[in-house]
Amino acid sequence: MLGRIMELILYKSYADLRAEASKTYINYLWWIIDPVLGMLVFYLVFGLLVQRGGEGYIAFLLTGLVIWNWYRQTVGHAGNAILNGKGLMNQVHVAKILFPLVVLLTDLTKFTVVFVLLLIFLWLSGFWPGPSYLALPVLLLVQLLLITAIALLLAGLVPYLPDLRFLVDNLLQLQFFVTGIFFSARDIPEQYQTWFFLNPMASLVEDFRAVLLHQAWPHGGRLGGVAIFSLLLLALAVAWIQSHDRDYPRTLS
Repeated sequence: MLGRIMELILYKSYADLRAEASKTYINYLWWIIDPVLGMLVFYLVFGLLVQRGGEGYIAFLLTGLVIWNWYRQTVGHAGNAILNGKGLMNQVHVAKILFPLVVLLTDLTKFTVVFVLLLIFLWLSGFWPGPSYLALPVLLLVQLLLITAIALLLAGLVPYLPDLRFLVDNLLQLQFFVTGIFFSARDIPEQYQTWFFLNPMASLVEDFRAVLLHQAWPHGGRLGGVAIFSLLLLALAVAWIQSHDRDYPRTLS
């Protein structure tokens, strides 16, 4: 059963990626051109025009943006996955967890391209790899766990609470401004840093910057806390979707 689900996820993800690429003349090249143009915009605005933040600020900003965009885009897309799959589920029985997992895999594929481009930019800017790069797989895995947990939970709840989609958009916008994309945690008074790091994305962004920009190791305690929280939330999300698996077609009809 698990093997069949994995086969379906891989096939559907590949089909969705090909369908998305076919909508443009340059196909898969747009996955490279689009993030490069985005990085170029921030470089022109903050690096040449505004000249904010001093030396290294563009690398600091782009690192935060790339990590954040993976989270925001996947959570936003996967939250609607089961709702958008009602046409297929009304024709054939398929495990409903398939729909958000397909979105997770397609967005992970596109993030991989963007992350490689970020690494190349950082290396060209003088931020060379160091021993702390050994922590990158752990950081990426913990963020993937967090994204998967939140995405699955939202995907499972939205069919019952459709208005939740609009609330999530606003909450993501709020979270963006309190995650530290444009500023460092060091800029926050010490008495408020505990509250700041209750936001798991703030902790992850800070850890990615430590590894990629400062050749430092991530904060083990905070990273472990995010991992445990993500695993508990993931277990809850999977249990919810599985327990309502046969109810979704009736709810969405």
